Amino acid sequence: MDLYSIIDEYLERGSGGALATIVKKLGAAPREEGAKMFVGSDGKFYGTVGGGCTEAEVWQEARKVIKTGAAKLLHYTMDGKQLEEDGMICGGNVDIFVEPVADKYRTLYRAIPQLERQGVGALLITRFSEREFSKSLIREDGVVLGDAPGEEARTDFQQYLREKKPVVSGNTVVEPLQTSPVLYVFGAGHVSQYVSRVATMVDFNVTVIDDREEFANTGRFPEAERVIADDFLHVFDQLSFHGNEYVVILTRGHKHDALVLEQVMRRPTRYVGMIGSKRKTRMVMDYMKQRGFDEKALGSVYAPIGISINSETPQEIAVSIVAELIKVRRERA
Repeated sequence: MDLYSIIDEYLERGSGGALATIVKKLGAAPREEGAKMFVGSDGKFYGTVGGGCTEAEVWQEARKVIKTGAAKLLHYTMDGKQLEEDGMICGGNVDIFVEPVADKYRTLYRAIPQLERQGVGALLITRFSEREFSKSLIREDGVVLGDAPGEEARTDFQQYLREKKPVVSGNTVVEPLQTSPVLYVFGAGHVSQYVSRVATMVDFNVTVIDDREEFANTGRFPEAERVIADDFLHVFDQLSFHGNEYVVILTRGHKHDALVLEQVMRRPTRYVGMIGSKRKTRMVMDYMKQRGFDEKALGSVYAPIGISINSETPQEIAVSIVAELIKVRRERA
């Protein structure tokens, strides 16, 4: 469950809390900009901003913010002595923004994970001082949730999105939403079950597709965002491709693999991988050549799929596949 869903649950109960976000990092600090931790009014915390005594101090400051309702920007320098006491092996400086969670922004909080899953570009703008606290969410289509933003946010919208990390300017924090890449998993067998679980854990937005209802169902894939039981050809009418999608082909036979691969190759994607032996892969690629696809296009397909770790079990194969997805995603960043 994402932090904003947890925040919504707290507000639903008439409770609240404080949200801590790493907004600047210098050096080898444990977490990257954008990492978050929510501290509920009951003292429970979710997520992490790096662990150790720094996180313990952030928890204490969050408790103060809950009481006062005043946001604050904290600066931590992780020197050698502190690292030794914490048993940590990395240092660096971090700025952490701690803000109160307010019921008036529930609609805004609810919209954030939806936009992230949909891959919609948006900026979250927070202004704070001893007397003022306001939040705005600006979508790329111009729709605004929360308070009215400053004109500079609209003017520099695309520049902030390209930053891909929070920017602090005076008493204003601008955060581009961290979108979850879409992963289409074709095939709903044992390997697919573990791919779906592991990929969801590392923030992929998973859709599982199979033409067998007894396999493609939420009972087998409870963590997936969508599970579709439909013909492998017709299902493409229900799928969107904008060039940022990841596709993993794990169907039960090379005929289905070839059908899916042909349709996927006619659409823009970020990653396409297909499972199978060398013989099966060669058969599918020969078919694709007959269908008019050239060597260069077919060379972009990750086949055999996954990073080589001598995997054998479905669980191990899933780990190798998701590891490759992560590698491609990080190379893009």
